[in-house]
Amino acid sequence: MAAEDAAPLALNYIPEVVLKKRKNNEEWAIKRKLQLQERTKRLKSNSFFIKKPEQFIREYRDKELDLVQMKSRVKRKRRPSVTSESKLLFVIRIGGKNDMHPNTRKILYSLRLRKRLSGVFVKANEGVMEILRKVEPYVTYGYPNVKSVKDLIYKKGVVKLGKERVPLTDNNIVQQELGQHNILCIEDIVSEVANVGKHFRAVTNFLCPFMLSNPEKALHGKKKRFEDGGDSGNREDGINELISKMN
Repeated sequence: MAAEDAAPLALNYIPEVVLKKRKNNEEWAIKRKLQLQERTKRLKSNSFFIKKPEQFIREYRDKELDLVQMKSRVKRKRRPSVTSESKLLFVIRIGGKNDMHPNTRKILYSLRLRKRLSGVFVKANEGVMEILRKVEPYVTYGYPNVKSVKDLIYKKGVVKLGKERVPLTDNNIVQQELGQHNILCIEDIVSEVANVGKHFRAVTNFLCPFMLSNPEKALHGKKKRFEDGGDSGNREDGINELISKMN
């Protein structure tokens, strides 16, 4: 009888706003994952074609010329490109691989720029600037502001868990992978990258290279330096405008 008279347990109340936000986050994560799968499928469906001997000869000459020009760029003296205020660089690969010397490709791969229109964050120092000068016709770079860093990470952020690429939408993943560095959420990642913190390398290695879009008129396909009317080289603060078009 006493058991029948006992009051029923109260159910935990979850506000409707929280439920809606949780549902929106789940839908966003699913949408990002589907977009990534579609992009991967599209990249794998590239068709093959047979090259003519003349094409091989022309590509060999272009590659050798690329090596000569690389050595020339390293010897050329320029004004210092790094100031005490500029600690962060965002580098975008804008060139393909047809006329690229193997040494150039090796440098791009060391920067994790394996595909055209991929981008990475790196520390700005003289060593990095010298590396970028070697591959200057194939990259453009500059100093991103906090807004650009945040937009890139929230819109294009992808991480690799095992063999799977996963959109960066879950703070639990961040805490699991970077919690030992006291980096617990996506906003912590933005702060660490923007301020080039002491765990900058761990955070950037956790992030996959950003795959950017190529909107009309963002790039003109010219290997000339940006300051000479082309696409490549140091854009300094101008990189923020390009990021906003490609993000």
